[in-house]
Amino acid sequence: MLSLWTVWAAVAAITVIASLSWRVFNYFRDPKQLRGFTNMSLFSGLTNLPFIMVAHSGQRSEYVLKRHRETGKGVLRIGPMHLSYSDPEAIKYIYGHGTKCSKDSGYLIQAATHFHLADVVDKPDHARKRKILASAYAIKNLEEWEYKVADKVERLVAQFDKRCTAPLPKDQRMPDPRDLTINYRMWTNFFTVEAIADIGMSERLGFIDRGNDMCDAVNPDGTTFTASFRDSLYTTNEKTSLIVHSYNYFKILDKLSAYTGGIYRRGTEAAKRWDGIHLRRTQKRLEAYQRGEKYDDFFQALMEDKAGRPNNLELGEIDAEMNIMLNAGSTTTAIAIANVTYHLLKHPHILAKLREELDRALDPEEVIAPYDSVKNLPYLRACLDESLRIVSPTTQNLGRVTPPEGLQIMDQYIPGGVSVSISALVVHNDPNIFPEPQKYIPERWLGEEGKKLQPYFLAFSAGARGCIGRNISYLEQTVLIASLVHRYEFALPSPEFEVTRLETMNMHVGPMPMKIWRREIPGLGKDE
Repeated sequence: MLSLWTVWAAVAAITVIASLSWRVFNYFRDPKQLRGFTNMSLFSGLTNLPFIMVAHSGQRSEYVLKRHRETGKGVLRIGPMHLSYSDPEAIKYIYGHGTKCSKDSGYLIQAATHFHLADVVDKPDHARKRKILASAYAIKNLEEWEYKVADKVERLVAQFDKRCTAPLPKDQRMPDPRDLTINYRMWTNFFTVEAIADIGMSERLGFIDRGNDMCDAVNPDGTTFTASFRDSLYTTNEKTSLIVHSYNYFKILDKLSAYTGGIYRRGTEAAKRWDGIHLRRTQKRLEAYQRGEKYDDFFQALMEDKAGRPNNLELGEIDAEMNIMLNAGSTTTAIAIANVTYHLLKHPHILAKLREELDRALDPEEVIAPYDSVKNLPYLRACLDESLRIVSPTTQNLGRVTPPEGLQIMDQYIPGGVSVSISALVVHNDPNIFPEPQKYIPERWLGEEGKKLQPYFLAFSAGARGCIGRNISYLEQTVLIASLVHRYEFALPSPEFEVTRLETMNMHVGPMPMKIWRREIPGLGKDE
């Protein structure tokens, strides 16, 4: 008699062979008429596996950019049902207001029991959610919450002041390793997490004051535990990024990978911790709301409209919105802050020009830059946008699916049900739009010429599904960068120091050890 394992092996082998045979047959049958497009790699027309393998390199968007350049093709087939575009004119067809495209199943498969604003695919449901949250994310409301951002800047400044060392001599290129007293990437990430937690849920996590990101979390059975916010979130996102491009097989791969080792096992465990972290935040804020406590935050806007009428949301939907707010609301802004500081330190003449602008706008003794004083500074905004262009926090192809009747994208008809996308990294490196794209040139964003570049700026995506949190991100970036650049001098470990980058769901920045010391601000004495 055959053993059970032999039977299972035979079934598995037959299943694999049948699947491959069907894929080959379907490739030549070509029901969506995609075989005429150049494949990203040899087997991209048959399976998503090549793109999954590229994801494991941690630089998939770089690879897509490279292949667009090598092939000279404006459209690449990066999966059996996914086309990547490089022509910036495709942006309005895929992401623009009024597009008939909707988010593809890559978002659908990542959803938990309830959708949040970022992963909801159904357009009427998205419109409902956006209507609820639009007023909360309006710039007028955000400016009223500036004091919450200012509070976190003040706490960060207090920590940086304690870690200041003597000025670096002008003839010295490298600081003493003992003077590398801050990991700028870590501390500024504490800032973004704390800022969004306060703005969103009126919770003070205390990460900056303590110098760590351990927080309470809750298990499904109601017991509580403590976990690292950043490790739980980032490890979860890393694992997801490696298998999400399997699309139809994501759910089963997500479960099976839990029984393997490495990042898959760590990611599975981290996901449980992350679920416990955001659920605990939701529970605590909901309990306060149910006690009748009203706070001026996103949560209040989520629960009630302006007239105080309840939105009657289920716990799962509330938690889903708190999840994405804490996730995307902290991660992308932290990456942006680290990147712009890095670029400024790598370009001292640009940093000097920015300081001249800030010194004119701020009083010498001001510690926290008032938003009103810096929000309209053109060079500061140009420095932020140029950094966001060179390395957007989210560089990947954000998939959209064509409507059932198909869609004309530029001069080519694409059948319905096909994923189409364009990477921010690809657009932002187009030399026809951005000459010398690898160079950090803030001046390109100034004046009328800068306005002409806005349709090609994809750091926050575009159209009706663009990032609703861009205003809060700019608020945090503007106030923090203005405050720190005005008050401090920084030095990287060496002039040759390069940050490490790993693309997961976002383009993450590695540690940034720095020396820090107080700046001699014109008009302010050394002892003031």
